[in-house]
Amino acid sequence: MRTFLASAAVTLVLAGAAFAQADHSGHGAPAGESPATAAYAQANADMHAAMEIDYTGDPDIDFLLSMIPHHQGAIDMARVVIEHGSDSEIRALAEEIISAQEAEIAQMREWLAERGHAE
Repeated sequence: MRTFLASAAVTLVLAGAAFAQADHSGHGAPAGESPATAAYAQANADMHAAMEIDYTGDPDIDFLLSMIPHHQGAIDMARVVIEHGSDSEIRALAEEIISAQEAEIAQMREWLAERGHAE
């Protein structure tokens, strides 16, 4: 079972790394792709690239260094739906996500700073 889990984890890491390394610069949205879809794709690519951290070996620090860009990705995607979405319930949810994720990012940055570790 451990071997299967380790193998699955490696597969997910490699797939994420391959996606993060895709160069989306200079490429507009493919024909027929909406501006919202292009914005989501860019936010996702930016998040994955930012999550490629230099690991410290400290699981607490590494967790926060990875989670900060992950939370920023959620904020960026929420902003896309606020700009392009039409459902008031989803837009309200996006606003809540932005507020919660910004607060958590601030908490994580504070924890890191207290321990002398900048992102």
